[in-house]
Amino acid sequence: MRSFTYERAASPAAAAASVAARPGAKFIVSGTNLLDLMKLEIETPVHLVDVQDIGLDAVEDTEEGGLRIGTLVSNTALSAHPRVRRDYAVLTRAIQAGASGQLRNKATTGGNLLQRTRCSYFYDTNMPCNKRDPGSGCAGINGHSRQLGVIGTSDACIATYPGDMAVAMRVLDASVETMRPDGQARTIPLGEFHRLWGDTPHVETVLQPGEIITHVVLPPPPPGQHFYEKVRDRASYAFALVSVAAVIAPDGTGRVAFGGVAPRPWRVAAADAALPQGAGAVIAAAFADARPTEDNRFKIKLAERTLAGVLSQARS
Repeated sequence: MRSFTYERAASPAAAAASVAARPGAKFIVSGTNLLDLMKLEIETPVHLVDVQDIGLDAVEDTEEGGLRIGTLVSNTALSAHPRVRRDYAVLTRAIQAGASGQLRNKATTGGNLLQRTRCSYFYDTNMPCNKRDPGSGCAGINGHSRQLGVIGTSDACIATYPGDMAVAMRVLDASVETMRPDGQARTIPLGEFHRLWGDTPHVETVLQPGEIITHVVLPPPPPGQHFYEKVRDRASYAFALVSVAAVIAPDGTGRVAFGGVAPRPWRVAAADAALPQGAGAVIAAAFADARPTEDNRFKIKLAERTLAGVLSQARS
């Protein structure tokens, strides 16, 4: 690990200003992802701004009937919150499907949205990776790609976004509130927060330098049954091969998002519209532009079978 300096910020504005003022600086809270990357020298921040003292650790009701979640709320606290359990069960189920209990106690809402891909070539500093070293190439495209993306990828990168929480938030139409270094706030729909890789896969979100996440806002809960199903190699602790977040109404309409398949939680309006026609129609719409490798072509059929199981539960 390379040397760095450290400070604890007292407010979101101070934290944003400090990171913006020092190129190479990063925010840190629990560091459940960042510290691993620093040990491997994939991340080499020159300065860390600790934001654990800036508040933003509450879950509040909104006037519209939704929830406003502070960026420092832990995954454990969020999944156990009474309103989340009652009205946003897909979110509770997604969080509890991710990581271990110890990690969920430390991981935070904002940090979870910013976790980086688990592509093995990204973590292997002996291999080319456009995400880690722009312009070096992508070893995953012709390498072992079973875990990697099938849609939304590019000729520069086929890694996936690894999280579970964001897949549920995507199906709930969440939005992200931020503060810029100049103190101005903005709201970003979660569907626009994570970028597709294109030819700049090292740029993963639309956040600007120094911009800090302050809240995630959930609109009023959609009617229907909530589901989160995650398929992985090891049930106790592994990232998704495929995950399905869905809210299904009694008439068969609803909304669905997929994880483990793309650079961001994958949701397509045409796939939502196809839900009454069954899993095959949904998958045809959601993965119409898929570019799988021979190693991971199975993910599309796996997504269809996982969704078929969800729809069967909804009908029973």
